[in-house]
Amino acid sequence: MNQLLNYACGQWVAGADKGQELYNAINGDLIATASSKGLDFGKMLDYARTVGGPKLRKMTFQERGLMLRALAMHLLSKKDLFYKISWATGATKIDSWVDIEGGIGNLFTYASLRKQFPNEPFCYEGDVARLSKNNTFIGHHICVPKEGVAIHINAFNFPVWGMLEKVAVNWFAGVPAIVKPATLTSYLTESVVKEIIASKILPEGALQLICGSANGILDHVINQDVVTFTGSASTGKMLKSHPRLMEESVHFNMEADSLNCCVLGPDITPDKPEFDIFIKEVAREITTKAGQKCTAVRRVIVPENMVEDVQIALGKRLAQTVIGDPNVEGVKMGSLAGKSQLTEVREKVEQLSKSQKIVIGNFENFEVKGADKNKGCFMPPIVFLNENPFKNTDCHNIEAFGPVSTIMPYKNMDEAIALSKLGKGSLVSSIVTANDKAAKEYVLGAACMHGRILILNNDCAKESTGHGSPMPMLVHGGPGRAGGGEEMGGKRGVFHYLQRTAIQGSPTTITNVLNSYQYGAKYITKNVHPFRQYFEDLEVGETLITDTHTVSEDDIKNFANLSGDKFYAHLQPDALEGTIFKRTVAHGYFILSRAAGLFVDPPKGPVLLNYGIDECRFTKPIYPGMSIGVRFTCKEKIENDKPLKAANGEDVKVGIVKWVVDIYDASEQSVRDQYGLDGATGETVGIATILTMVKKKKQD
Repeated sequence: MNQLLNYACGQWVAGADKGQELYNAINGDLIATASSKGLDFGKMLDYARTVGGPKLRKMTFQERGLMLRALAMHLLSKKDLFYKISWATGATKIDSWVDIEGGIGNLFTYASLRKQFPNEPFCYEGDVARLSKNNTFIGHHICVPKEGVAIHINAFNFPVWGMLEKVAVNWFAGVPAIVKPATLTSYLTESVVKEIIASKILPEGALQLICGSANGILDHVINQDVVTFTGSASTGKMLKSHPRLMEESVHFNMEADSLNCCVLGPDITPDKPEFDIFIKEVAREITTKAGQKCTAVRRVIVPENMVEDVQIALGKRLAQTVIGDPNVEGVKMGSLAGKSQLTEVREKVEQLSKSQKIVIGNFENFEVKGADKNKGCFMPPIVFLNENPFKNTDCHNIEAFGPVSTIMPYKNMDEAIALSKLGKGSLVSSIVTANDKAAKEYVLGAACMHGRILILNNDCAKESTGHGSPMPMLVHGGPGRAGGGEEMGGKRGVFHYLQRTAIQGSPTTITNVLNSYQYGAKYITKNVHPFRQYFEDLEVGETLITDTHTVSEDDIKNFANLSGDKFYAHLQPDALEGTIFKRTVAHGYFILSRAAGLFVDPPKGPVLLNYGIDECRFTKPIYPGMSIGVRFTCKEKIENDKPLKAANGEDVKVGIVKWVVDIYDASEQSVRDQYGLDGATGETVGIATILTMVKKKKQD
């Protein structure tokens, strides 16, 4: 037996007393004790804010992303150690895979997001706001890291994923973290944190760990902090009402256990493949992690004429679930995480039994393979049948946090939707149907009460990640009972740890603040063509004013023949009556192509290739005889850590440059008068943002 250590203020420290005893969920052996007595939570928070925070905030998004990738690679190399420890939590190899490698996968996912953020410690969001007639006064939104600490209070069921899915986001945003895992399984979290600290990949102060109680930590929070909680709804509500959170207006994110449901569509019968998919999905959600998942299926909603078929098929499948020691071959379901959990689930099953009957499973009569069911924390899958779920509503209010679920009938889709909503808000719902109209009806009717909805059918079942698997690029959370919060969600999650501030000023000033060119800002001009410069030498705002080109009838005809675009407005003057065009008009794509001919510098140089077009608009028509020119401006420079592979096999370091292609009307006024055109010479007629891959000067 050993005492777990806390990591506080840069030191590994033991609690001042024995603390809580922690037991192996499979064999009942005492494996560790955990205590936080003696820790100064106020000092820990201050350490994170003054030591870890400044270091993270100085890093750019690119640097933070690379840091996450390096950490993910390191933890992946240590995963065998984590798997061995995870066994004591009662998890099978598959359960542990979700927890351990799923958590590490979140680090990889957020590392990859660096490509969507600037190479700056901050980012900007949304589009520019034009605040004046002549565009001399504009507004934008800048997002900077909060100068506080993320306090994560996590649940016992995912001691690795629960931590990594949160810290990946706050570290990427530039905010340090204090992690408080549930003490019951904190020994696994401690092992991961030890490897993180030993790797020295993170700056000091970016991570601290509390294995024992964190009672009192919220007394020290300030308005720049973020508190997240994952666990029971009752505990979450208690924390959410803490006076300090309200006094300091601290952002609190809650993700609570909920009564999630899986619906069998009205179109599905036992002879259809979706029926087997449904049974398999429900059985998996009941048994994975022994039902100890905040996303597990607690309510099985089926057409009333399918109740018996579902009950029989589900019973047969669950009967094949071998319960026992996960190290023993053939075992498909391990134990609950602890004796306290087993006692609590038994109590909730007894409460549910008062209003509905058990049709699958028996607490007293089940077998355990390779272990003593009296020493471990084992229980069998339990499935209830509630024949009147609108009257007997305990199943919509009481959650047994284990392998427990309830089958209930519905008459029509309106009833199915109504039953799903009786859970008062959930993290996830799913519907198995081959009818897209039924799927749409369910989604539109039920979405307001569910954080995520999985639509499952034979087309996607093979590659579907399943009802119970939140994905890092999608939001994880839900309304009502589920807590009303959001986690992950790709870029969305990052903004929970950033302060969004509206900034106003001239286009030039906003350009210099954001380091991203804003339309109307002053140009930077040089005597060298932009395409002759390496990535490091280019400046945001650097602009080339090109020569001009007068568009001819032959240009239009030749482009039509070359492209195959013979739309009537380009070639048929007699067909223009009733249109906005005064005569045949140049193709928009010809204008863009000819613009490229004006700004491209042909000889070989640092610009290696065109990477794509982000956006493109054609705002005014160009007729034969009119002239165009281009204002070609460096909009933004994006770091790229992946070298380009040259034809000779060599790696070439490159960066990505965004350019504003502002195509303007360079016609003589007499030509404009000829066509009766409004506006003035110099007016934008087309605008695009293109990307080029540009070679870096330094090639190590």
